[in-house]
Amino acid sequence: MKVRKAVITAAGKGSRMKYITSVLPKALLPLFRTEDGKKVMRPVIDLIMDSLAQVGVEKFCLVVGRHGKLLMDYLFERGVTFVFQEEPKGFGDAVLRAEDFAGNEPFFVHADDGVLTGGYREASALFEQVEPDGILLLRKVSNPRRYGVVTYTDLGEFMGHRLFRVTSAEEKPKEPKSDIAISAVYVFTPKLFRAIREVKINEGELELTYGIQKLIEQGGEVYGILLNQERWLNVGDPDSYHDALNYTYQSL
Repeated sequence: MKVRKAVITAAGKGSRMKYITSVLPKALLPLFRTEDGKKVMRPVIDLIMDSLAQVGVEKFCLVVGRHGKLLMDYLFERGVTFVFQEEPKGFGDAVLRAEDFAGNEPFFVHADDGVLTGGYREASALFEQVEPDGILLLRKVSNPRRYGVVTYTDLGEFMGHRLFRVTSAEEKPKEPKSDIAISAVYVFTPKLFRAIREVKINEGELELTYGIQKLIEQGGEVYGILLNQERWLNVGDPDSYHDALNYTYQSL
């Protein structure tokens, strides 16, 4: 089965970029790319949607918050579905808002604060071949305490990348069990929604990582693709955004 739908979460406060994102949503922050032989700047939401469309995604749902009007205006004529997260209660809660949009079909999940330079084709192809309950795009990091981190069983190679069966997922662990972190790009079946709803939290936000762990505990098949040279172009904090601008400008 092909993955034809995508959920993009864009309801966060963007507190690390607050002097910009107080007036401009993160998803509208620009990066460089080449069009007709010329360098141009395009909002990161365009790069996200184009990357997903290139692997067969046809329908998009954006989860927006109180300050989503500019983003809605920008995408108004593109046939995008909008759903609302009135209060920023976490990545998992945001994804849950898109349950009606997903229906009975598989779907990508993508955060709005960055875009990968690759990995979408591999994720789409793996789902078509295996149809697991979840696929995570993973990368090796030097500071795993800052990320959602997985443990895994190595299954060999897939399209030039290591393929893992994910055995656990933990959000920003104090004592990480690995240095393999989750990038904010995924493929799921609708089984994810039941898993998220069954997560119990006493305080803090409902993170998507909690839903992934619950899905695994419920017997769901979750795979991971370890990225190699692909980069996450992050617009979510000043230093990362500076690096992403430099990379996209110099790599053209």
